[in-house]
Amino acid sequence: MQIPPFSSAEYDRRLAAARAAMHERDLEAMIVTDPSNQAWLTGYDGWSFYVHQAVILPAEGQPVWWGRMQDTGGARRTVDIERTGIVGYADHYVQSTERHPMQHLAGTLADLGLGGGRIGVEMDNYYFSAKAHLVLTETLPAATLVDATGLVNWCRAVKSHEELDFMRRAARIAERVCQVAIDMAAPGIGKNEVAAEVTRAGLLGVGEDWGDYPAIVPLMPSGSDAAAPHLTWTGDPMREGEATFFELAGCYRRYHVPIARTVFLGDPPDHFRRAEEALLSGMEAGIDAARAGNRAYDVANALGAELERAGIERAARCGYPIGLSYPPDWGERTISLRPEDETVLEAGMTFHFMPGLWVEDWGLEITESILIREEGPAETFCSMPRQLFVKGSA
Repeated sequence: MQIPPFSSAEYDRRLAAARAAMHERDLEAMIVTDPSNQAWLTGYDGWSFYVHQAVILPAEGQPVWWGRMQDTGGARRTVDIERTGIVGYADHYVQSTERHPMQHLAGTLADLGLGGGRIGVEMDNYYFSAKAHLVLTETLPAATLVDATGLVNWCRAVKSHEELDFMRRAARIAERVCQVAIDMAAPGIGKNEVAAEVTRAGLLGVGEDWGDYPAIVPLMPSGSDAAAPHLTWTGDPMREGEATFFELAGCYRRYHVPIARTVFLGDPPDHFRRAEEALLSGMEAGIDAARAGNRAYDVANALGAELERAGIERAARCGYPIGLSYPPDWGERTISLRPEDETVLEAGMTFHFMPGLWVEDWGLEITESILIREEGPAETFCSMPRQLFVKGSA
């Protein structure tokens, strides 16, 4: 039997925050299908999100983890059992053409006295399908299903001291995996070899802090492929005259700290050096603007001004909140660091500040995970040289 990763007071705080947000939306219950939100509310942790599962969160009373019967054993071993109920559905619901797990969920809601009223669902969610919504609508005719996408995610925006402790542990792992990638990068070495050692280092962790699996696999395109930000690896060798960016993360107890650095094998051309200089100036400006009381767009605009001075246009957002997550994404899917986001930054918010440059036939990524502090500019979680790493130049 595992001990839940956080204190009872921490889970009380989280349930209270989610219920306050539910009260503002006049919701009698929430069906929480995002595994990150399930873990945040109850501690549940298992690779079972490929089937339907949820936390039923009533406005009052005991939350209930609901999922596949064979996964109830995992729930008993990971949830905050003092305050969380567990309900399982039979295996004949799994990937069936005759019945659907949402029929069982509807029955469970009815048994709990929650078969009517306003019920929030996370409609724009990787884990809540169109079929799931259709079946719930049909089997809960007395209920009004309300789009509550992001309700719990927004409650997670400001991290507690307990969460920040986990993220600082993840940062030490992030430093380790990044250093492994930089050290291994050399002409002739297979990209898959680097990916294997990076993964190994991440799982070994640092000291007694073991590594968890990150929500995104190593991203490490080279040469012209680095113009595409989300390619993984191949068995091809690294080559002289090419840059490879490594976008990686340390992960501890599902809490992520991403970091990216770029390695150039050989002598970088002038345009790489100019881009590096502009990017580093923009990052300094962005980190300085990432202060409590400023807005998300202040960070993006500070970066953009420095890039514009160098003649670089960059249209993509330059950051997003991070913390607890499961595949396929280590972001929290709320705030975006971009010119139109007016969210006020608060102490305790955490972001991956990632102003990558992806142009026609090359790419450059140098990023930092940051914490908004009570006063002053943001703190960077990792202590890695912020630069283009050059190896093998004359």
